[in-house]
Amino acid sequence: MIALGSDHAGLELKREVMKYLEEKGLEYKDYGTCTADSCDYPIYGKAVGKAVSSGECEKGILICGTGLGISIAANKIPGVRAACCSDCFSAEMSRRHNDSNILAFGARVVGSGLALKIVECWLNTEFEGGRHARRVAMIED
Repeated sequence: MIALGSDHAGLELKREVMKYLEEKGLEYKDYGTCTADSCDYPIYGKAVGKAVSSGECEKGILICGTGLGISIAANKIPGVRAACCSDCFSAEMSRRHNDSNILAFGARVVGSGLALKIVECWLNTEFEGGRHARRVAMIED
């Protein structure tokens, strides 16, 4: 299960991500927002972060204007490793080396085509473990 969250700035792009996940047969849960009314991104970063941290969802995807604020909010939750990525290489490496469990990006930074490629890359990349597992453990400590 993939947790999804966005503020008002990321709502339309989140809907595109939902369509993509549905087409791929991947289950998701939407933690909001569901309207274009101005709202506060920390609410949704926290909700998705808690869903991932608790094990309710395996991974999460967050979207705000830049991806920065919402990823910072999510990273306040113990056990969350949210990576704000605007390109496929960073998304891939966040999984391979950092075992990121939440992907964040900005609707004002990437268009829907690139965003969906980033999501695909991130979802299809496995954590390498090895020396990277030691470093991820250091982060968790």
